[in-house]
Amino acid sequence: MARAQFMMLLALALGGASAWQVPKLSKLPQLHRSPLSSKDVQATPVTAPAKYSTALEAATATAGGEAEGGGLAQTLKVGGYFGLWYALNIGYNIYNKKALNIVDLPWTMALIQLFAGIPYVMLLWATGLRKAPVLTKENIKNLTPSALCHLGTHVGAVLSLGAGAVSFTHIVKASEPVVSALLTAVFLKEFLPIPVYLSLLPVIGGVGLASLKELSFSWLAFGTAMLSNVASASRAILSKGLMNKPIGENLDAPNLCVFHLRC
Repeated sequence: MARAQFMMLLALALGGASAWQVPKLSKLPQLHRSPLSSKDVQATPVTAPAKYSTALEAATATAGGEAEGGGLAQTLKVGGYFGLWYALNIGYNIYNKKALNIVDLPWTMALIQLFAGIPYVMLLWATGLRKAPVLTKENIKNLTPSALCHLGTHVGAVLSLGAGAVSFTHIVKASEPVVSALLTAVFLKEFLPIPVYLSLLPVIGGVGLASLKELSFSWLAFGTAMLSNVASASRAILSKGLMNKPIGENLDAPNLCVFHLRC
């Protein structure tokens, strides 16, 4: 009898507890009771792996196409610059030799050529079409040695053209990589791979052979052309040393060339 009464009391207690918890649960928000609307379905992002990989492939393909187009455009641009450089260089050599044949004043000719573009550049700076460089005394001090080497490169080439044939001057000028490799090893203590040095042997042989067979050979033409080679190689070495030094503001390639001319 006592056992039956205990079971009845336990049942009543459990029923009261469940009745007390139902209102509490009914007050909780019903999160998943209402059905999803079409708007909710559209707003829910679906990130399927296949769709994501397709978008990634499309972006990669687009980027690759742009890079390919940019690479081709850059190649054509650089190739055009090389072609323009060769064309203007050929014209310069021919007309320079013609001028020297008429007026045998190579020093005066070299001076005129160096300063001919300065009024044009000064006009660009004055009108603001090109930003003028801002240089301090330290910048000028750092740039002066390379400017003097630029002067030696140009003057040596003009003197050689005036003293000998155009072809002979450029045959000697072709040995500039040999001079550059030698000066780099002596002053910078940087040595190139052996195959690079071996590739310079045909250059040396070709210059020597052409010098021996040149009918209008002149030691003045040969010496001034070699002077131009040494100055040009020295300019490259000095320019490399300027990479970690301040050289001024707005000193891009055209303005740097003008600074070399003015010095």
